[in-house]
Amino acid sequence: MSAAFKNVTLAKMAISIGLASLALAGCASTSSAPELPPASFVSKQQGPSEEYVIGPLDELTIFVWRNPELGAKVQVRPDGRITTPLITDMPAVGKTPAILAEDLTKQLSQYINEPLVSVIVNNFSGTFSQQIRIVGATEKPAAIPYRANMTLLDAMIAVGGLSEFAAGNKARLIRYNSGTGTQKEYALRIDDLLHRGQTKANVMLSPGDVIIIPKSMF
Repeated sequence: MSAAFKNVTLAKMAISIGLASLALAGCASTSSAPELPPASFVSKQQGPSEEYVIGPLDELTIFVWRNPELGAKVQVRPDGRITTPLITDMPAVGKTPAILAEDLTKQLSQYINEPLVSVIVNNFSGTFSQQIRIVGATEKPAAIPYRANMTLLDAMIAVGGLSEFAAGNKARLIRYNSGTGTQKEYALRIDDLLHRGQTKANVMLSPGDVIIIPKSMF
């Protein structure tokens, strides 16, 4: 056997060992993150989620009882503020509609007696803390508003499912805990859910969750 042939053989063996090591590392990383408990496909009890917080680009209707000229349909600016008749640059982002109505009432009380103000959210985007963000190997990565009792299946339907080369069972969910100021990573099995119909792979989502879907290496 020539030295050149031996070198080629050794090189092929080294590549094979390297690929096997990568595969084992991928398997290890897949199992290292904890998994969330399965969710039912239809919630037994439909209840409200946390109070809605106004976000940038939300569209609002401001109604002032008996003073329609002081109301308006406005869109929250990217800087988080709105402008209505008699009120300029009122901060809106981060407030619930009820709190914004109270703030507008205080401002308008300088001009009219006992104003009654209502704030209605027409089209909403929400803040990042109220969105589900899905990035990576999906048909249409997006940030979608969270709704009560939302599951992984709901989110994947909203973004059109996985792309052709997605590694769905290597996906990760990043969840931030505002109470402790920490975030935790969970393993997801999206391939098992969408392609194999394994219902236990469906999990409940929380406002602010980020889902990251990598591409398959092969």
